Amino acid sequence: MILLGLTGGIGMGKSSAATLLAGMGVSVVDTDQLARAVVEPGQPALQEIREAFGSEVLSPDGSLRREVVAQLVFADETKRKVLESILHPRIRELWVRQVAVWRAEQKGVAAVVIPLLHETNAVAEFDRVICVACSAASQRQRLEARGWSLEQISQRISAQWPAQKKMDASHHVIWTEPSREVHAAQLERVLRQLRG
Repeated sequence: MILLGLTGGIGMGKSSAATLLAGMGVSVVDTDQLARAVVEPGQPALQEIREAFGSEVLSPDGSLRREVVAQLVFADETKRKVLESILHPRIRELWVRQVAVWRAEQKGVAAVVIPLLHETNAVAEFDRVICVACSAASQRQRLEARGWSLEQISQRISAQWPAQKKMDASHHVIWTEPSREVHAAQLERVLRQLRG
């Protein structure tokens, strides 16, 4: 099995790339979805987050108030590191378990979407790393379209490696500025190379 790590800056096209890869027959797991699963009510991580940040991070129904947590951690690197120490080991355990299942099923190509792949020292787990990227202007436009303020955008971008550093540390770079068709064609070319 060829295992791909898919990464890139926030708003640069990871979800689109994951959807395209899945449509090309690649098994995909997205760690953003795993991150949501590990903080569901009843999960130990949710209790640890409440203990670390206070009960205001929980809504009346007991679910995590993600925006409240984001405001806390993206404004304070120490708090962000506390949150990452709670979440990252659990998320990694889940995707590593999924990879083991894929290996047992003898999948041909599989991919794990990890925004902080380089930052969490996960590169050695993968055969190849694909980084999706776009211009800073397009990134900002995409994040503004999510309703984020310039401050929120700046905080989230600064919490990751710069895009150029991610690109330089990856095996393949997929440029997501052009159309979805061009985006797909780049991914297809990478897959052809890998499948030989």
